[in-house]
Amino acid sequence: MAEPVILSISPRGRLFVEPALVPELAAGEPVRPSAPAGVAKAFAEGAAEGLLHLATAELTTALAADFEFARSLGRMYLTALCHAPVEGEAAALPAALPAPEEELAKMADAAPPMKGMEYLTPGVLLDWWTALDALVRSRIAQFPGGLSAYLRELNPAWRMLGRVTLHLAENKRDPEYPFAFLATYVSRLSAQAKAQHLPLGRALQEYAGAKNRQGLLKLLTPIHQAAERSELIKKLVDSGAIFSALAWTPRQAYQFLLQVPVLDESGVLVRVPDWWKAKSPPRPQVSVRVGEAGRSKLGADALLDFSVGVTLNGESLSDEEMQRILQSQGGLIPLRGQWIEVDREKLTAALEHWKKVERQAGDGISFFQGMRLLSGAAIGADDRPDGVAEELKEWTGIQPGEWLDQTLAKLRDPAAVDSVVPPELKADLRPYQKAGVNWLLFMIHLRLGACLADDMGLGKTVQMLAVLLSMRRDGPAGASLLVVPASLIANWKAEIARFSPDLSFIVAHPSESDLSDPAALARKIDACDLVITTYGMLQRTEWMRERTWRAVILDEAQAIKNSGARQTRAVKQLRSESRVALTGTPVENRLSDLWSLFDFLNPGLLGGAKAFGRFIKSLTQPPNPSYAPLRTLVRPYILRRLKTDKRIIADLPEKTEMTAWCGLSKAQAAMYQHAVEELDRALGEAEQGIQRRGIVLAFLMRFKQICNHPAQWSGGGDWTASLSGKFERLGELCREMAERQERVLIFTQFRQITEPLSDYLQEVFARPGLVLHGSTPIPRRREMVERFQRDDGPPFFILSLKAGGSGLNLTAASQVVHFDRWWNPAVENQATDRAFRIGQKKNVLVHKFVCRGTVEERIDGLIAEKIGLSRELLDEGAERLLTEMGNDELLRFVSLDVNSATI
Repeated sequence: MAEPVILSISPRGRLFVEPALVPELAAGEPVRPSAPAGVAKAFAEGAAEGLLHLATAELTTALAADFEFARSLGRMYLTALCHAPVEGEAAALPAALPAPEEELAKMADAAPPMKGMEYLTPGVLLDWWTALDALVRSRIAQFPGGLSAYLRELNPAWRMLGRVTLHLAENKRDPEYPFAFLATYVSRLSAQAKAQHLPLGRALQEYAGAKNRQGLLKLLTPIHQAAERSELIKKLVDSGAIFSALAWTPRQAYQFLLQVPVLDESGVLVRVPDWWKAKSPPRPQVSVRVGEAGRSKLGADALLDFSVGVTLNGESLSDEEMQRILQSQGGLIPLRGQWIEVDREKLTAALEHWKKVERQAGDGISFFQGMRLLSGAAIGADDRPDGVAEELKEWTGIQPGEWLDQTLAKLRDPAAVDSVVPPELKADLRPYQKAGVNWLLFMIHLRLGACLADDMGLGKTVQMLAVLLSMRRDGPAGASLLVVPASLIANWKAEIARFSPDLSFIVAHPSESDLSDPAALARKIDACDLVITTYGMLQRTEWMRERTWRAVILDEAQAIKNSGARQTRAVKQLRSESRVALTGTPVENRLSDLWSLFDFLNPGLLGGAKAFGRFIKSLTQPPNPSYAPLRTLVRPYILRRLKTDKRIIADLPEKTEMTAWCGLSKAQAAMYQHAVEELDRALGEAEQGIQRRGIVLAFLMRFKQICNHPAQWSGGGDWTASLSGKFERLGELCREMAERQERVLIFTQFRQITEPLSDYLQEVFARPGLVLHGSTPIPRRREMVERFQRDDGPPFFILSLKAGGSGLNLTAASQVVHFDRWWNPAVENQATDRAFRIGQKKNVLVHKFVCRGTVEERIDGLIAEKIGLSRELLDEGAERLLTEMGNDELLRFVSLDVNSATI
């Protein structure tokens, strides 16, 4: 179910073509025979330019499907522009062109999955509309002939729009002919510069004579185009009735109202009564209500009550009113002081269908079935027992009952849930974090799967620890299972020690525990709150899949995005009362990933893989493809907050520093231990003074290189990522950054590792990055900075710490990684400030890589606590301190803790 990604949304809400995936398009070349070569170039010049280009270009069906989302906004704008009242012979642009905010909100919901989808909001679409309006105004100002000439130049389909208007109005004084029709045209401006509408018949007099024949043809062109597509308009034109005022019956008025979409597309401006909306005319609907009565419990196994009636504007119709509707001839009929649309056959068919569903429901329908009905996502055959026709949907309104509506409001709005943060938590949670804790507890209480998908750096770990402490306060009800990538075991242990030391846990991994005695291990699990294991261990340990856990929590839950992978299948075999997924990757953007994740969180909600595939195919069918039903269905179970959203996270620090704990591979651990043994022998043979200090400094450098990658010390050419815990940790972080289109600076003090890092990250980001070190010429550095600072610049910039530590402004990055530590806070902070400086509009997240169980961890602890370090030592770096240690103390300091170091 992989979808081609042509367009991307940037974190700043900008639209652009993804160059790595479509290089031909990015270069401005056509990717299909009839695709315009200028589309990509137009996007490169600016999103507004590209939107305008798409709106007026003719694309192949395949390419149009990729671009239809962006194209529709351009067409929406041009349609509004053409229908706006125009002034003067040159048809100048009106003073204001208000954005259709309700339509933009619907458009955001219906947008297809694309990279950066989490940044797409109605506000972003409003910004695009404004930018497009500014672009068009600037074009028209420079275009001879004004708006009309400009529209003709854009595309013949837009010429002469809005010059003729067809009016339909109510005539309440005549019950037999309660509607009036009149065609008008704009003749001239009033003294107040207002457009003057005259009956179209007057045009025959105004344009009388051979010399005015072209002017009359120009005026009537849209009417003749409409006549070619509409039998009703053709009759009006052929009979000449279009030039006269007409009195119409309700049936005649209804026939005209049905032609409004055709008239719009033909360029004829139509004015009809306010109560008529072509896409949602006033009509009675079969009202289906789900979950009216309260339930003692809610969850996947709960049954929801189900009722069917007929309503108008949300109010039930009486039997007398129903009889009146069913006895009418259809079309427009007056009811409750207004005109409504009635189609007896469709209304009756819809009522019969839902009455049948009501009878089959018996005591109620399942929770997931109810959620699918409410979202309009008919995924399984059980949702549409008799195959209800698509055209009957518009005669049906499905709403949650009062009790279910209140419950769903809490699912969708975490702030609506009461605060229950446990006092044992050793942290002051920010408001958004409290809301996240409350929401997770609410979902767990309902036994519904929940996905906490906050941005990296917003504290998913501390929120989950607060949840586990709250569950612990509810009483002993069994241990929960936390599944993490092996590289994150150290992070979780550190976070537990820092924020929730009262939480009892064990790590079910050979590096931390003895797993050889199942009975003893089972007793330990029974006495603790949490068991931490890895995705790899889960595949090899059957007893984990046989035990029933209080909750199963997946960290970096994108690990199960591949539904066919062994580790995904192992995770889905786990048994638990509730399930939680933690991920910083926007899961809602890739449909196959989304299905796999929800198959774990809420099995059955999205149906089986084949049923989901059919459902997705149905969403993309013309004439109105929309992903809104899918988003409506999954939205209650996903809580996602972005660092860019100041409305939610106004108090987030501008710069957040965090330690990224890394393990050692087996090759690294063996090499590190061998180095420790060599240092022991060298110290025994060395003399005091400069010789000893030189040996210590040389081995410290060796330890650093081994922690980076075995190939850095050995000088071999095998830079395989799996041989280095730091490479693997960097890959995990950068894959998440790539999904969110965030850019990153990576600092290292070793020039020799910059190219291997660049090669590795080019695979992760699927795009090349930049590398700067001491040998990079000064002019070349300026060019690289300019490239990186562009909106479409490279995703990563690798810099040697000395070369990149000063004089560079790199505010395009919101992430900073210190791959290896300088052990001097002043130097590291100076490098970090390449991103965190004047001009930075984003929060900056700093990751400091430290290998567990090595000298890196111990020096990091010294620097953090400033134990025994004077300001002078701190400024000079921790190396000086180590050269002053005695042999035994130094060997203990650099020794390898195998249990915590290996991954």
